[in-house]
Amino acid sequence: MANQNAKGLKRLINACFFSAAGFKATWQHEEAFRQEVILFIIALPLALWLGDSPIEKILLLGSLVLVMLVELLNSAVEAVVDRVGYEHHELSGRAKDIGSAAVTLALIWAAMTWLLILL
Repeated sequence: MANQNAKGLKRLINACFFSAAGFKATWQHEEAFRQEVILFIIALPLALWLGDSPIEKILLLGSLVLVMLVELLNSAVEAVVDRVGYEHHELSGRAKDIGSAAVTLALIWAAMTWLLILL
């Protein structure tokens, strides 16, 4: 395990490794995240081509980054809930449902952003 008391550049390097491990784990275990990354890869050239201004381009891409960001947080919540236990508990189900709702809201936001800019 990396030194928890690392400072400065060492702390930054450790954070990069932890982040890479998080991306790798999410890619391996979350199909929805893989789908969202593929959507982003497809949408990247489209956003750069279809956006009329730098602001439109960043809004198109940013809306998709938001979806992936919320998916990462949702996956983290699900992992913690599952770590606590697989037995049914109202609060565990509520936490997972709220995370799912957040992803849905981000997807709606992305769709509306794309529709409003492109139509």
